[in-house]
Amino acid sequence: MSDDQRRQDLADFLRTRRMRISPEQVGVIRGGRRRTPGLRREEVAQLANVGVSWYTLLEQGRDIHPSSAVLHNIADALQLTPAERQHLFLLADQQPLIDTHPSHEQISPALRRVIDALNPIPAYIIGRRWNYLAWNTTAEHIFLRSPSVPPYEYNAVWRIFADPMSHYIHNPKWEQVAQKVLAEFRADSARYADEEWFKRLIADLQRVSPEFRAWWPRHDVRGRDDAQKDMEHPLVGRLMFEHTTLQVPTAPELKVMIYTPLPETDTLAKLQQLMDIKITVNATP
Repeated sequence: MSDDQRRQDLADFLRTRRMRISPEQVGVIRGGRRRTPGLRREEVAQLANVGVSWYTLLEQGRDIHPSSAVLHNIADALQLTPAERQHLFLLADQQPLIDTHPSHEQISPALRRVIDALNPIPAYIIGRRWNYLAWNTTAEHIFLRSPSVPPYEYNAVWRIFADPMSHYIHNPKWEQVAQKVLAEFRADSARYADEEWFKRLIADLQRVSPEFRAWWPRHDVRGRDDAQKDMEHPLVGRLMFEHTTLQVPTAPELKVMIYTPLPETDTLAKLQQLMDIKITVNATP
């Protein structure tokens, strides 16, 4: 989208949101005859604590650049939904402010059923803090085999650097895997670098892992992409996967990690073998 088109779409979006709100919805006393439905521009400007002329230019698609704080005021004045607020920020070429006190991350029953249905294909979900939030049986056998590793028992980054089992699983490519995970985590970290949980996690990782202590100051960042991943399992040996990361539209900070067995390998048969071992163990009196 060109800048001109983006500004025009922003103008149209603001105008349509303004026209759908009645004065009574925002506590404005309706006075005199109104030629158009909804709020007037000056009423939105007053509610958002911005100048009338400035807001008029914004609705006209002029080349002005509202700050994040001003956009939040406008979104509040127009009573935008979370999806509409996100759309407003994107049209204004701004990143929305991240809520530093998010509600407890919830995995819906439907999403849990999805990852359970993928057995024997390993799948798990991590949240904004890179904590494991849900996983299926196969993923538990591969990624969460070892006992809890306090104080961050279910943090994916902590497990990579502080859990000795991770060196075995990713041998002989542990350093490559760990550096990739760290660069992805660093890319996410700009959103919550000032949060106390993040500062504690980084300090503890630097304390327990010489590799983390050496690599963290490099500021390496990278996005997520599909990739082949090989792992070593103590019971069934070498496993080869195609790794895919999916996002949940209703909760975009959740990441669904799926490890599909690489075609023309015996990985799927080995995963089924692991599931059979689990069933046998559970059935033993």
